[in-house]
Amino acid sequence: MLLPNIQVHGNLSMRVPYDLKKTNYYRMKPINEMKIAICSDHAGYELKNKVIAYLQSKEVSELKDFGAYSAESSDYPDYAHPMATAVEDGSFDFGISICGSGNGISMTVNKHAGIRAALCWTTEIALLARLHNNANVLSLPARFISEEEAYAMIDMFFMTDFEGGRHQRRIDKIPC
Repeated sequence: MLLPNIQVHGNLSMRVPYDLKKTNYYRMKPINEMKIAICSDHAGYELKNKVIAYLQSKEVSELKDFGAYSAESSDYPDYAHPMATAVEDGSFDFGISICGSGNGISMTVNKHAGIRAALCWTTEIALLARLHNNANVLSLPARFISEEEAYAMIDMFFMTDFEGGRHQRRIDKIPC
């Protein structure tokens, strides 16, 4: 069943191809009760700062910036590993990682057994990352998305509950 358009952010909307009433969700807490860790490399620095301001406007409970702290060339693992550790050990509920393509930083945080980072470039991907994969880190490709698209994906990611069921069985098989 296809639901009507859902307004996500600004002019962006999407059609959700699921009957959301027939699922057994693990409920997300409101964003103003979440603790969110964020990191980037130099290529994601500018977008990261805009995302931080956006999250502050939503009155996130706690927000920690793990770097980078400038647009000078830097190595994403230096910031990704500490951020991933903080999410993995429960100090933070979720993380956001940003680099130029989103690939390198996502690969790095996914080296942590307790991290399920999803590289997202549309709201639909962000929805499915939470709905089916119970992603706990949203990775964004700063050079390939607009500021408005980033905000829409953040909204979708942090409002989408995990469906559980058959998806939990699959997630349980991820660790080596």
